[in-house]
Formats: sequence, structure tokens, C-alpha cells
Amino acid sequence: MDIQGVVAEGFEPVRDAFVRNFEVLGDRGAAVSVYRDGRKVVDLWGGTRDADGTEPWTEDTAQVVRSATKGVAAAVPLLLHQRGLLDPDAPVASYWPEFKAGGKERVLVRDLLAHRAGVPALDRGLTAAEAADGVSGPAAVAAQHPSWEPGTAHGYHAQTYSWLLSELVLRVTGRTLGSVLAEDIAEPLGVDFWIGLPDAEVHRVGRVAPVDPPETAGVLRTRPRRNVSEAYADPASLTRRAFAAIDPLPDENAPAYRAAELPASNGIGTARGLARFYAATIGVVEDGARIFTPATTELAAREHSAGPDRVLVVNTRFGAGYMLHGPASPLLSPASFGHPGRGGSLAFADPEAGIGFGYVTNALAKSVTADPRAQALVRALKSAL
Repeated sequence: MDIQGVVAEGFEPVRDAFVRNFEVLGDRGAAVSVYRDGRKVVDLWGGTRDADGTEPWTEDTAQVVRSATKGVAAAVPLLLHQRGLLDPDAPVASYWPEFKAGGKERVLVRDLLAHRAGVPALDRGLTAAEAADGVSGPAAVAAQHPSWEPGTAHGYHAQTYSWLLSELVLRVTGRTLGSVLAEDIAEPLGVDFWIGLPDAEVHRVGRVAPVDPPETAGVLRTRPRRNVSEAYADPASLTRRAFAAIDPLPDENAPAYRAAELPASNGIGTARGLARFYAATIGVVEDGARIFTPATTELAAREHSAGPDRVLVVNTRFGAGYMLHGPASPLLSPASFGHPGRGGSLAFADPEAGIGFGYVTNALAKSVTADPRAQALVRALKSAL
């Protein structure tokens, strides 16, 4: 495997693990990047830009990262809070009056960010066109009766997170979440990441595709716990309904899907962009740029939800918009916060170690929160620190 890029002295184990992902774990095209104390120490890429193609992945190749989008999107409401425009302890309905329908008048902004709002599923799944039109999704979640008393439990809002965050930001600023991200975070910081892909960047984006790990991978093939597998198999379960809030699932390679703004699932970026983004949430990056104050970083990483997840049917932990380190999604340490993307991608920050990490792949496996390739890279990084 021809691996391109650079690795600082001492971080060679990350390169070794990245090579092994291709040779043993079935990666087809991928990139990994690490910042430490604001300085880039790993920046590697290899394979093909299309999971089912032959054209080489280049330094600037970007990919859809699915739910790893959520961690980047969450920076927008946190930035608004930092600017004094959004109160985490205010009811969502104080900014978005229609949202109080169906018994949701007491849902707080922090509940929404931490998957405690109670609306992970819709009574009727939206079509791909409805999901992307900017109107149908917010109207549907506003009208939806909660699946549990909001604020009393948590469950992963796999798809509805898009419309919850988007409409909240729109009501506060009059701007879309994707435009705030681009104009106030990504462009000033020099981060290659978009929610709503611009026409000028289409040429950089590779094609994703589902893959199965090779038989030689040696990854753990134990069956999921029965209750987990049954939840995903049962069309009436909250698990299936949450992931089917867009039904049928959209073509992630379609231009219309990539151009839409779905902050739960369709962010597109580079591993370098993700690592730089997370480095800037915990400190100053190379050229002096940063996103969060220390108080906002603390809010992002503070545990807001923990324990049984009513959607994922495992124990999960969430901060204000970020998944936290735990058995369901192991990150670098208990201090880490970030977000995996179903199928492989992973990005996070670790304020104690000064780490910003990003891994992007176009080979989408069946993993939900702990992909073997991403975990191999995290273990290698830990060994290098």
C-alpha cells in the first residue's frame, strides 16, 4: 500500500496501524490526521478516492462522514452560547415556539444537544427530498409527541438531530447552520468541512460504499447481544424508527444529498479538517486560531447524559452535542469528546492530552460507534503519547 503524507517522530505507530487497516482490515480509501498541542503531527492518506474505484486518494480528497458530522455541527450552537445569543438552560420553545407542541414545552436547549429531547423518531419517515427541504423536517419534529418524558432519559437522535439543530440555529440567527459553520468557523480557521457541499468543492469528494471486512481481518466476530440485534431488526422498535426517520435512506453519493444541510449525517470533509477543528475546540492551533473559550470547552465535554440509551440499546455518554468516551465508543481517555460516524469515520478532542484527531474512510462497514479501523488508530495514538 502506497501511503502518502507525514508523521512526526514518535508517532510512527499511527502510520503502522494505518497501513494495517488497508492490509488486514479492509480499508479502501482513507486518511488520518492528528494535532497535538495545536501542531499537526500526523497527516496520512492512501488507497482510492472511490471505495469502488481506482483513482488515487489525494491530499485534498474529502468524504461523507455520516454522524461524525454531529460533533462539528454542535460547535455552532455552542459558539452562539459563547457569544451570548443562546442559553443552554432556556426552553427550546423560547426560540422556536412551535416546538412546544405535544408536551415538549419543557425541553431545554441542553436536552436537545444531549439527546434528551425525546424525539428520535417520527410517526412517518420523511423522503430524502423532504428531509433536505429545510421545512418538512423542522415541522415534523415540532409536531411530534415525545417517546419519553423529555429530560428524564436519553436516546440517540440519529436523524432528527439534523432538524432540531438546524431550526434552533435558524431561529436564533436567521442563518442556516451550514452557513454559520462555513462563515464563522470553517473558513476563518482553514478547516475543510462542509454541511451543504458548495459546487466549487464537488470535484474533491470521493464515493462511499458499503463493505464487509475481509475474512483475514481477524476482527472480533461475536454476535451482538440479542436485545441489540433484535432492536435493529424490529421495524416497530425505537431503534429502527430512529434510523428510518428518512425513509428510504438517501443515496449518499447523490449531488442533491451532498448539497443539502443535514447536520446529523451529511457533513463532508477531510481528516485534516476534522483534526484541526477539534484541536481548535481545546486550544490554539498553529496560526493562532481557536473556536472555544475554556468555559465552552468544559461545557462541550461535561457529561449531560449517561447510561442506557433508548435508541442504541447500549450504555452511552453525551456531553453538549458530543459523544463521550465509554465502552460503546472508546476514545483516547475519559476526558475525550467527539463523535463517530456509522461505518467508520471518527473525530474527537482530548483536552488533557492536547489531541485533535480525525479519521475518514470511504469503505463503510457495519459498525455503529466503534469501528475496528478507527479503534486501531486510537490505540496506536495512545501508545505514542
